Amino acid sequence: MMGKTHALSGALAWLGAVPLLTQHDLLGDYAVKLSPEQMLAGAVVCAGAALLPDVDHHNGRIANTFGPITQTFCKYVGKISGGHRMATHSILFAVAMGFAMDWLATNYVYGWWAALFVIVGFGLRGIGFDFEGREPQSALADCALAGLAVWLMHDLDMSFVGFAVTLGCLAHVLGDCLTPRGCPVLWPAPWRLEIPLVPRTDGTVERFVVMPLLLLGVVILTLRSVLGDIAADWMHAHGWIDRG
Repeated sequence: MMGKTHALSGALAWLGAVPLLTQHDLLGDYAVKLSPEQMLAGAVVCAGAALLPDVDHHNGRIANTFGPITQTFCKYVGKISGGHRMATHSILFAVAMGFAMDWLATNYVYGWWAALFVIVGFGLRGIGFDFEGREPQSALADCALAGLAVWLMHDLDMSFVGFAVTLGCLAHVLGDCLTPRGCPVLWPAPWRLEIPLVPRTDGTVERFVVMPLLLLGVVILTLRSVLGDIAADWMHAHGWIDRG
């Protein structure tokens, strides 16, 4: 699928999961309490992380994010992981990335900032932020905006980041499973999950069905997140609900 589709699916996955991630009865000590700023930051991180599995593609869109640096990195990741849509397109990769980013955010903040810089950069390139393929202008613009995002988020409590990164990667894998060839979701087992509801990348189904539905979902869930407490307070003030 296209980078825009993956990024939207990541944002949707995060916004849809937020009510569950905050439930102490469900997750116990792993539940997180999110401020509006953290919810927004989580959506950005999850959308960017939804591009991470494509680090195995030496000629993919995100390989050009930071010029020769990411081109070389993606080339070697692809060789190590067995090629495109292999190890990085699995549940194991998604969980490993979640744990790794959580460890960085908890124990090595400068390492997390570097990882956040890369994740946001991938997200920007995935949604099509470039100058018609012109380099190095696109790479420099990605660097500037990714740096701004890191600066805006640097003082936030990022205890939720493991969830955001894992969800983003899983959203990517699920999306690619809906296309021909599928993904080895249980890698290193060779079996591939393939449900080809989207017959061609950047085709009619993806452009005019999948992307509009994802965008609609993101808008609805964003409004729910932003307006939910306001609406609840208003209904409580008018006696429509009892918050106990």
